[in-house]
Amino acid sequence: MLIDLSDVSPIANELFRAFKAAGGNALLVGGSVRDALCGKVAKDFDVEVYGLSAAAIEEIFRARQIRYNAAGRSFGVFKLHEAPLDVALPRRESKRGAGHAAFAVEGDPFMPIAEAARRRDFTVNAIYYDPLADEIFDPCGGRKDLERKVLRHVSPAFAEDPLRVLRAMQFAARFRFDVAPETVELCKTIEPENLSRERIFAEWEKLLTKGEEPSRGLNFLRACGWVKYFPELEALIGCRQDPHWHPEGDVWNHTLKALDAFARERVASGDERADAEENLVVGLAVLCHDFGKPATTRRGKDGKIHAYGHDVAGVAPAKKFLLAMTENKKLIEEVLVLVETHMRPRALFTAKSGDAAVRRLAAKVGRLDRLLRVCKADALGSSFHESEDFSETENWLNARAAALAISSSAPVPIILGRHLLSLGIPAGRSFGAILHDCFEAQLDGAFSDEAGGLEFLKKIVAEKYSGAEEKGQGKC
Repeated sequence: MLIDLSDVSPIANELFRAFKAAGGNALLVGGSVRDALCGKVAKDFDVEVYGLSAAAIEEIFRARQIRYNAAGRSFGVFKLHEAPLDVALPRRESKRGAGHAAFAVEGDPFMPIAEAARRRDFTVNAIYYDPLADEIFDPCGGRKDLERKVLRHVSPAFAEDPLRVLRAMQFAARFRFDVAPETVELCKTIEPENLSRERIFAEWEKLLTKGEEPSRGLNFLRACGWVKYFPELEALIGCRQDPHWHPEGDVWNHTLKALDAFARERVASGDERADAEENLVVGLAVLCHDFGKPATTRRGKDGKIHAYGHDVAGVAPAKKFLLAMTENKKLIEEVLVLVETHMRPRALFTAKSGDAAVRRLAAKVGRLDRLLRVCKADALGSSFHESEDFSETENWLNARAAALAISSSAPVPIILGRHLLSLGIPAGRSFGAILHDCFEAQLDGAFSDEAGGLEFLKKIVAEKYSGAEEKGQGKC
C-alpha cells in the first residue's frame, strides 16, 4: 500500500469509507502521492472527492462531528481541524484577469480525473491515489517524470498562473529536479502580473528552508529570464572575482555554491521544521552576502581583482531586495547585520583579536553561531576554500564565544537603570551616558559580574559625572 490511511489520521479511514458508502470516491493527489512515490513521508494530504456534492460532503462531516473550515464552499474546499486533510471537489479554473488570484473557480464532482488533472501545475503533482483500492491514476505521465527527475507542466493552462514559475524554482531546488526544456520556454513567456510580495516571498522561503540544491532553482530562474525581476541577484551574473581565491568564476557561481553548501549543512543538522525560522535568516544572508560586489569590484594597481568594502556596501542592495518581498522588519534587520559582518570572523581570527573584539561582534550581530554558518557557507562556496580548512577560524571563534557565554546570544548589560537609582543617581540626560559607558567597559572586559560592575559604576560616577546635576546636564 502506497499510503496507509491509519498513518494519516485516526479519522481518515472512516472518512474515506463514508465517502465511498455515500456513492463518492475520494482520492489523494498532489504532494502526498508524489512524496510517497519518492519514499518520503508526507505531512499534509490533499483529497479530491468525486461523485458527491459539496453539501453531501458537509453532511458527512456533520454526522461525524468533524470540525472544518469551508475555505471555498461555493466550489467545495474544506480544511479539517483535527486532521492534516484538505478535502475538495474537482474543479475548473478559468482566467478572469491579471494576477495569481484572478480565477473563476467552479466545482464539478462529476468531472473526469483526466480533465481535473489538467488544472494542476506539474505532472509529478497530478498523480492520484485511491487508498481503499490501492490504485494509482496517472493521466499525465507523472510517474515517468518522477523517475527522470523532471518538472514538466501539465498543460498550456500552466501559464495562467505566474506564481507557478517560482514554484518551479523551489521545486527544482527541493527535489533536485531538472525543469523540462518546454517548460522553461513556456516560463519565458510568463510575466509576474503584479504577484503579491507575500506570495513571492513564500516561494523563496521554501527554496531556502526546504531546498536541497538551491542552485538548481536559481539556474532555472536565470534560464527562463525571471532573474531580471530580481535585479540585485541579476547583477551578480558576470561580476568577476580574483581567480586565485574564486576559481569557481563570477559572483553568481560563488553565491550558488555557497547556497548549496548552506543547504547541505541545513539538511545534515536534523529537524529542519524546528529550525525553519533560523534557517530562513541564515539562508537569506547567504543569498545576499555578496550583493555589494557589483558596486565595489575593481582591478587594483597590483593587477588583481578586489571588492574592498563589499560587505558594508552590500547592506543597501540586500535591503532593497528584501523589502520587495517582505515587511518583516525584524527579519530584515537580522539578515542585514549578517551581510555587513560576514568578513569579520576571519579578520578577527587572522588578527588573533582579544575578547573585547569578540564581545563587540556578538553585541552587533546578536548571534555568533548564525554568523559562523554564513561564513562557513561563504568559504565552501569558493573552490579554493573547499580545499582550505575553514575549521580553524570556526573552532577559534566558537571556543572564544563559549568561554564568554555569547555563542547564541548577545552580551547582556550587567549594569542597569536600577543600579543607578540605588546609588541615588536621579534619572536625567546623564543616565543614558552612564549606562553606555558601563556597557562599553563591560565589552572591554573591565568587569564580568554585578559586583565588579557596581565598583566600576561608582568609580566613573565619581570621576566623570559628579556635579553633572549642578551643571544642568542631568536635569529631568
